[in-house]
Amino acid sequence: MTTATLQYGLVWTDRDGVPQASAGRYDKPAAKRRRKALKETGCTRVEIVPVRPGELPEPAA
Repeated sequence: MTTATLQYGLVWTDRDGVPQASAGRYDKPAAKRRRKALKETGCTRVEIVPVRPGELPEPAA
């Protein structure tokens, strides 16, 4: 039996209004810490999104 570890990415809008997406994958606690850090720097619409192996999140349009 194989156990799959869930991985997460982040999408957000930076302070200049440009949609961004993380290039890395995180476990849930690390994604929450990264979300908090992004919000503290003034980013908005910061969301944690699940990603599959080999995929990266797409920035929101």
